[in-house]
Amino acid sequence: MKGNEELVLNLLSQGYIKSKKVRDAFLSVDRAVFVLPEYKDMAYEDTPLPILNNQTISAPHMVAMMTELLELNGREKVLEIGSGSGYQAAIISRLAKFVYTVEIDHELVEMAKANLKRCSIKNVKVIVGDGAKGYENAKPYDRVIVTCATPKIFDSWLNQLTKNGILLAPVNAGFYQKLVKVIKKDNKIYKEMHGLCSFVPLRRE
Repeated sequence: MKGNEELVLNLLSQGYIKSKKVRDAFLSVDRAVFVLPEYKDMAYEDTPLPILNNQTISAPHMVAMMTELLELNGREKVLEIGSGSGYQAAIISRLAKFVYTVEIDHELVEMAKANLKRCSIKNVKVIVGDGAKGYENAKPYDRVIVTCATPKIFDSWLNQLTKNGILLAPVNAGFYQKLVKVIKKDNKIYKEMHGLCSFVPLRRE
């Protein structure tokens, strides 16, 4: 069985992890904590794995790509749409000031909370809610990351983003999505495409 360090070395050698700070974040968060017991032997494989209720934990290379694209410097307040088992939020927590993560599935909320507590992560708040609405209570956010396939970029996300913020989302309702990076500069919107990806769909209330 591979270990977390070997996983990180593979992500580095393949160019998915580019910076020392993202490398250190991955080294400090053991992916095995965030997978189901029956998949522990696959925790360090670069592949998505089932969690609860037909949801998945993303492949590590996708977590690394998205984390690098967020351009975090340690001062940001981040909104995540789709908590899953908490792995992406855990990685971001090492690189940002605070993370709010919204999940519609109550069981996944409890799973994510337990996993984050196991890692002694205190700067993440897991919220039950409809991710398409964002999270008004703590806006604005310096970064918004969507970790489920969305048919569009919702106005609520853009409205909750700071004037120089970054939003990252897999956009398309089909099996494959385009990874879209939205950069807000002085309230003007710029978009970059970063290849294809495949995420489970955003679930609504």
